[in-house]
Amino acid sequence: MAEETKKPAAKKTTSTAAKKPATKKAAPKKVEAPVEEVKAEVKAEEVKEAPKAAKAPKAKKAAKVEKPAKVEKPVKVMPTEATATAKNVRLTPRKARLVIDLVRGKSVKEALGILANVNRAASVPVIKVIKSAAANATNNFGMDEDALYIATIYANDGLRMKRYIPRAKGSASGLVKRDCHITCVVKMR
Repeated sequence: MAEETKKPAAKKTTSTAAKKPATKKAAPKKVEAPVEEVKAEVKAEEVKEAPKAAKAPKAKKAAKVEKPAKVEKPVKVMPTEATATAKNVRLTPRKARLVIDLVRGKSVKEALGILANVNRAASVPVIKVIKSAAANATNNFGMDEDALYIATIYANDGLRMKRYIPRAKGSASGLVKRDCHITCVVKMR
């Protein structure tokens, strides 16, 4: 159909150019008018076919817009445990484990009572870690302080500082100064 519309337009431009002398200003105006008519005819044909094609994409777009509106926000799950970690405590892991083994599985209040009466250097940092874990549970997650117990507690190796100690006849021996990481996890009963 586009070929049929172009042929009459071409005849019109040639017939008008043959009758009048061509000037630079007049020729472009007369050439533009038939081109606009051809465009108008082509658009009229497209409009007849366009409504059928235009209806389908609108239905798809409407469906896409509705889907995000139905999405619900996920429910936030409250944690059931709280942790605290003391890193690089200047204490060997073995000495810390001797104290930690006394309080594993006990309630927080009972553990603090036991550690208050233990005469070991490791009891001070272990008390701090247990108090910190209990504070995290009550302040951050709203847990009941009286129902908390020590679910897991352990001491891992930390930094190892290598030093030397002078020995006889001007020699030296190695010396390793160990640190530990103490981790405590409390839960509600």
